[in-house]
Amino acid sequence: MPQDKFPTLPRGHHHLSRDEVGAAQRTRLLLAVVEVVAERGYAACTVGDVLGRAHISRQTFYEHFTNKEDCFLAAFDQAADLLIARMEAALGPASDPVLVRLDRVFENYLRGLAATPELARALLVEVYGAGREAVARRLAAQERFAVTIADAITVGQRWRGGLDPHFIGRAVIGAVSALVTARIEAGAGATVPELRAELVAFVGALLENT
Repeated sequence: MPQDKFPTLPRGHHHLSRDEVGAAQRTRLLLAVVEVVAERGYAACTVGDVLGRAHISRQTFYEHFTNKEDCFLAAFDQAADLLIARMEAALGPASDPVLVRLDRVFENYLRGLAATPELARALLVEVYGAGREAVARRLAAQERFAVTIADAITVGQRWRGGLDPHFIGRAVIGAVSALVTARIEAGAGATVPELRAELVAFVGALLENT
């Protein structure tokens, strides 16, 4: 792990506000819980493990989070929001062909997962061991991804296809989730960008048959 991944806050007098210090501490804890969960699994991860990784005191932890689950869910929510924002940005101009836009989305998403294996494992695999609320967040995030795809398919046109665009979005996200999760679970997360062409072809086949 790079030595600067969890930079130490300045000691003594500094120019950081209380809010800035709190935000930095929270970020360190979110990074730490993702790393520990990815390495040891959610069930084996403890608050003490997170504190040791982040170099944060127990008192400070409980100023930000109620317990381990609260911290993990916060990390999941932040990551989901970031991924969705990146997907939406990757779509590009609405005037571009649908498959071109979705190709950019898949490339951005899959390369992002490959570049952050700890995040990918914690939030796509270990999330299912973190309880009902975590699974509910996972399903809600998938639905948001599906809506993004449905919107990309229908933007600027009246939909006349046979399949509901939202069904197509859910089918695509279901395929992405299953394929990506299987590779990450097998320790082959670095290979997920290889799925890009097949996923674009899958969407193309769905659209041709609507």
